[in-house]
Amino acid sequence: MSKDVLVMGSVVVSLAMVVIVNLVRVRNTKKPIRTGKHIMLPPMFMASGALMYLIPIFRPTLNEVWFAIIAGMLCSILLIKTSNFELIDGEIYLQRSRLFLVVLIALVAARMIGKILIADVLHVDAGQMSGMFFLLAFSMILPWRIGMLMKYLQMKTKLAGLSGNRTQQRR
Repeated sequence: MSKDVLVMGSVVVSLAMVVIVNLVRVRNTKKPIRTGKHIMLPPMFMASGALMYLIPIFRPTLNEVWFAIIAGMLCSILLIKTSNFELIDGEIYLQRSRLFLVVLIALVAARMIGKILIADVLHVDAGQMSGMFFLLAFSMILPWRIGMLMKYLQMKTKLAGLSGNRTQQRR
């Protein structure tokens, strides 16, 4: 298989992931969030992907590990900023954000460009590149979901305070 076919396949898969993530996000804005567990499940499921590091070809160097972690954490800031909650009829919902889709597309585009440039310019092996981008994605998703959980818990506390005020007013 030629390199061009692999690159195009990678682009198609990445674009499909953007569509899927956006559809899931839109669906999640239509139903209330009942527990913080649902917020933290995706990174817990994703963590099983770290088993790839049992195979030596997927192991990045220490410098590549640090680069991937720092880049992922920096990207997570954008996702944290675009993920907010709102109270509707006494329930907590994930707020729709057009900016989230823009950020998601930009991050995938940056990943694609980075993948091509890093592989060509720095001559990083494809297996190591996969290991780096898994680590980057995990380092982005985990802080994002922790940030969402913290916002959710703040909103839940606010909701409990509002409910407590109504109870006291009725007495």
